[in-house]
Amino acid sequence: MARHGGRGWHGRVIAAALGVTAVAAAASVWTAQAGQPGGGAPRPGVSSGHTAPKAAAVSAEIAHASDGGAHAVNITIDDGPDPRWTPQVLQLLRASGVKATFCMVGPQAQAHPELVRQVVAAGHRLCDHTVSHDTTMDKKPEAYQSQEVLEAERQISKASGGVRPMYYRAPGGAFTPYSRQLAASHGMRPLGWNVDSKDFERPGAQAIVATVQRELSNGPTILFHDAGGDRSQTVAALRTLLPWLKQQGYSFGFPVR
Repeated sequence: MARHGGRGWHGRVIAAALGVTAVAAAASVWTAQAGQPGGGAPRPGVSSGHTAPKAAAVSAEIAHASDGGAHAVNITIDDGPDPRWTPQVLQLLRASGVKATFCMVGPQAQAHPELVRQVVAAGHRLCDHTVSHDTTMDKKPEAYQSQEVLEAERQISKASGGVRPMYYRAPGGAFTPYSRQLAASHGMRPLGWNVDSKDFERPGAQAIVATVQRELSNGPTILFHDAGGDRSQTVAALRTLLPWLKQQGYSFGFPVR
């Protein structure tokens, strides 16, 4: 997401994460990505305490383009999963036949594994959005960045039942060359955005719709949120935008890998 000011919700995420950060340096890479390109079925008996082969490395360049071609958009949803808002977003996506990329905060995935598995079962893709959603992590030591990226990867992969994140989105766009290379070496393409819907600021559903419509010429990857507070405006905006995008002749893809 774009950088924002104080966020009490993210403070609670950080608090929830403190119990798991100590193991991050030793966190092993999870099982091969199930049901996704380049992956295979999880190996029986593999758990967070076992070493499994890393996913194949991908480009460390920040992705913005769509694999759906020149007239496709990528719907990306950050900060969840959330038990109130994620199911509503999933229902809208299902009704429109749209697949999206969900950038999940590790402790949120850990707290709601049933939602992570619903996302995967519906054919959407997973993205690592770190452990504590620290928008200043680009100013932190490499050891801290590694902990944030790899522990979230472990938490999301465990919650999903072994399906690994395919992308890594730094909170607030706080990428560093180190974090990009680290994520890419673990099979997670760094993921940016072209259109910030500004839904996190809750300006009203119509304002969110207008922002997306106005800025769509900037590129295909659109940023929304399904957690971090009241996301009713996001849900209402998606209810308008998904059919509007189809009416404009857009198809829906995933970010390039």
